[in-house]
Amino acid sequence: MKPLSLTRCTWATTELGIAYHDTEWGVPLHAEHRLFEFLILEGAQAGLSWETVLKKRPAYRTALDNFDADVIADYKAGKVAQLLANPGIVRNRLKIAATIQNAKAFNEICSEFGTFDAFIWRFVDGKPICSRRRSMKDLPSRSGQSDAMSKELKRRGFKFVGTTICYAFMQAVGMVNDHLVTCHRHKEIAKYLP
Repeated sequence: MKPLSLTRCTWATTELGIAYHDTEWGVPLHAEHRLFEFLILEGAQAGLSWETVLKKRPAYRTALDNFDADVIADYKAGKVAQLLANPGIVRNRLKIAATIQNAKAFNEICSEFGTFDAFIWRFVDGKPICSRRRSMKDLPSRSGQSDAMSKELKRRGFKFVGTTICYAFMQAVGMVNDHLVTCHRHKEIAKYLP
């Protein structure tokens, strides 16, 4: 008997995209450096496909000291020049400058709230929002929560954190479960809900 193939969200079509969809996207995340990583990668993705960023993620981890915000916050001109010359990452001067600025702002939030996790999850009252969407066309590009998050992050000095980027970040780190109800991951992710 032939095994049934799994039904996935329609955007997961490549080997890399399927692996990301099936293991990471939508899983509630609370690890500090991983939250910072997704915040930076979502900003880097602006204007590009997520597949492009996924392909570059290993190079980003190496180039950005495994997303260590303390180290990144101290990057100087020499390191910026190195990053701009690195073909493994998105070589956009504004995005690289934003990464350094965001590391500084991230560290300030950690000092104020104890953790970035404690700060960022407040936008969904500490628990994931579980949507019940049946089609990709039903997925929003923003929400009231992402609007509020974007406004507050910008107020605190973050760059490349518009509401669409914030919503994509929320989806990535499991603040919202936007797997379609027909997707095998929808129920699996729902188990993380309180």
